[in-house]
Amino acid sequence: MRPLTRSPGPLVGRREETVSIDELIADARESRGGVLVLRGEAGIGKSALLDHAREAASGFRVLHASGSQFESELPYAALHQLCRPLCVPSPGQLADLAPQHQEVLRVAFGLAGGPPDFFHVGLATLELLSAAARERPLLCVVDDVQWADAASSKALTFIARRISAEPIALVFASRRSGAASQLDELPGLDIDRLGDSDARALLSAKIRGALDDQVRERIMAEARGNPLALLQLPRADGFALPDTSSAPTRIERSFQERLAELQPDARLLLTIASADPTGDPDLLWPAARRMAIDLAATSAAVTATGLAEFATRVRFCHPLARSAVYLAADAAQRRTAHRVLAEVTDPVVAPDRQAWHRARASTGPREDVAAELERSASRARSRGGVVAAAAFIERAAELSLAPGKRIERTLAAVAAHLDAGSPDTAATLVSTVQNTPLDEHQHAQVDLLRGQIAFVRQNEADGSMFMVRAGQRLATLDPERSRECFIDALEMSLLVGRSGDVLDTVLVAAASASAAARPPDILDALSLLNAHGHQAAAPLLRSALRGTDSPLWTRRPALALIVAAELWDSDTHGTVVDWLMKTGRASGSPLVLRLGLAQLASRAALTGDLARAMAAIAEEEAIAEATGGPPVSYPRLHLAAMRGRRREATELFEKVAATASPDGAGQLADLHHATAVLNNGLTDYRAALAAARLAAAYDGLGRPGMVLPELVEAAVRCGNTAEAALALESLTRRAQAAGTPLGLGLAAYARGLVTGVEEHYREALEHLRDTPLLPYHARAHLLYGEWLRREGRRKDSREHLRTAHQLLAGAGLEAFAGRAADELRATGEKTGGPSGHAYDQLTMQEVHIARLVATGATSNEVAARLFLSPRTVEAHLRNIFRKLGISSRRQLKNQPHLLTDQAS
Repeated sequence: MRPLTRSPGPLVGRREETVSIDELIADARESRGGVLVLRGEAGIGKSALLDHAREAASGFRVLHASGSQFESELPYAALHQLCRPLCVPSPGQLADLAPQHQEVLRVAFGLAGGPPDFFHVGLATLELLSAAARERPLLCVVDDVQWADAASSKALTFIARRISAEPIALVFASRRSGAASQLDELPGLDIDRLGDSDARALLSAKIRGALDDQVRERIMAEARGNPLALLQLPRADGFALPDTSSAPTRIERSFQERLAELQPDARLLLTIASADPTGDPDLLWPAARRMAIDLAATSAAVTATGLAEFATRVRFCHPLARSAVYLAADAAQRRTAHRVLAEVTDPVVAPDRQAWHRARASTGPREDVAAELERSASRARSRGGVVAAAAFIERAAELSLAPGKRIERTLAAVAAHLDAGSPDTAATLVSTVQNTPLDEHQHAQVDLLRGQIAFVRQNEADGSMFMVRAGQRLATLDPERSRECFIDALEMSLLVGRSGDVLDTVLVAAASASAAARPPDILDALSLLNAHGHQAAAPLLRSALRGTDSPLWTRRPALALIVAAELWDSDTHGTVVDWLMKTGRASGSPLVLRLGLAQLASRAALTGDLARAMAAIAEEEAIAEATGGPPVSYPRLHLAAMRGRRREATELFEKVAATASPDGAGQLADLHHATAVLNNGLTDYRAALAAARLAAAYDGLGRPGMVLPELVEAAVRCGNTAEAALALESLTRRAQAAGTPLGLGLAAYARGLVTGVEEHYREALEHLRDTPLLPYHARAHLLYGEWLRREGRRKDSREHLRTAHQLLAGAGLEAFAGRAADELRATGEKTGGPSGHAYDQLTMQEVHIARLVATGATSNEVAARLFLSPRTVEAHLRNIFRKLGISSRRQLKNQPHLLTDQAS
């Protein structure tokens, strides 16, 4: 047998890389886990560095996995490969996990059916690896991670960010590619080609016997510093002239030339092995026997080439060898290989892999195979494998014979690719059915899908147009669904901050399409608001919010939140937030829970409960990272504005502004509103006025009302009384139509600012006294106190300024509290220094952990909530205790302002 290319010993030209790996292993021994991604072209030596990591990790348990170019569609295939040794013999170390996490992994690995819980897979795997690492340190090695399925890549990235307190080292090898990947954000090393001296040293060390100088120079020119090329090219029968092709292509040719040494049966055996990503001999040998291959003779011949070895696992000498073998076979040979593999694959244990092989073996339409792929897509989707589901259903469409079935499956594939985050593929697919005969229902479905694609591509105008057109198509066929399409267009535009641009279009289309008799709905209410204003529309808006059969928020929570804001209805807003949190926790839906947490954080900031806001933001960010999405920005903006720290707020505001979409008017309105609040607190009224003008210019639903009091205050302080009066007029109309204490109170103190009439300030205090929005109640006292002092009534002013300062400082609203303190000093009354809060010294994540632990949560429960390992939670607790100067969990309950209520 020719030796495989990898061998122990020092790696020529790789001192920096091996030192980095050695340091990673040493840190993991000391429970300082980490990750290193080795990036470079094929054959550059990444696999040799992985071998070095294995050798350096003496005493470690080592887990292996390898991404497969032909298996990238199967969900969690690479993760299952990595974790399989921990799960066999069944249940293995799965038994050490919490029951819900056992079930999560069993479903993810296709060992059990059940509802999807994909965003907990990373946490469950982290717990599994942490349990294994309790016995001895753990090294996880993943080669060709660029070919790992998307679900596994997401889980591995999630784990890599959470092992800093674990005795776990992760080393991944990945080819460079132009495509963005979550792995790009992890610590990594770029593995470059060897310099001439190192290349010559490697060639001399590995090639036995004398080497002709001309041959050596030819090899050096061909290999161009690629280590695998240096070792493999001398095995070829000849050398091509240097060209512009890459080294991997020339290496693949050298592997393919070695196939010429083999008899047809041996080549067929290798082709079957290359078509099976699992490397399982229990599949290869039965498949070979079905082809009447003489196993003893052919396996010995294959082994002698050095291309592959057959042991407890079928292993090619290099991933390029496997792809070279597969691509060297003609289409008929590859179909034969997949056919026999399908025949020997257990349909009960691995139904999806069997369907995958059967599909690759098919040459034309096969309804039976298409139907099985459809079932595989459903199973993949239930395990969170949206990429696999899209691939399965797309291939099912290709194999469909009946035109109706082909269209139905193609549209399902478009939707699946959208779910999988591939809008370009979805757009290409949907274009294949646009010019085929479709009925009106199918035309409407195409329009809906094109609308969703446009929204994902941030082309909101086209997205709304397509969704509106879908509603118009269905107006007579299905009036109820037609209305839902119009609401889809509106709600989607709300989510991307474009409701102001879309509302008119949607309402006109909905009015012209309305035919059937029905009770007034939210579209009717919004149409009335658009045409006749808040006074006319408020009763119908309240009715639509409550709903006829069920409240609006149980069907359209995002729209319900906007309507509640439009009505200044803080009580209903609180009810919707509570419903979102309860429903999100019960269902496990990341979308519902993230919306609930973002709204909870905003509400907490607006009620002055900054610790609760920080905790909710930390959890929303944890879920966003677990599901691969960016965190929601608006609750962080609200918190920063209320807290009133100029430097911290400015840094955040600049970051949000830099990342905001130019078309994201709603996000920019939130940013300008927060900037106005911050600068009013800091008495930088010119900056506040400029920001408030920008925020008030946004004409969408929900946002303008809350910015108007900021605009009035800043305009009055800048002497722009006409502008302040105009803003007050708009604010008053909205507040009187809503009739809520919050709206009436804000309008009253804004009126006091403009008119200077004392009764208006008193009216504001009366309205705001019992509202949950403490900052606005406190600001009413502050504004009244400031007015009294300027009227020369210093004694009267102290009472209100003192109340304002106590409320604002107690809640941690530093800018407004500082403003109240300055006013008090101007009356001759001394104030103490800024009051300290426990959360001032902690990060948002630490605040959340402290709050949960203070209410009795265990480390395991906290870990599950924040997608951390229990060991990491304990490390955070040690930091929390150190920062707060305490030594026990019980003492957390006594920290001021950390727990104003029970953690949600």
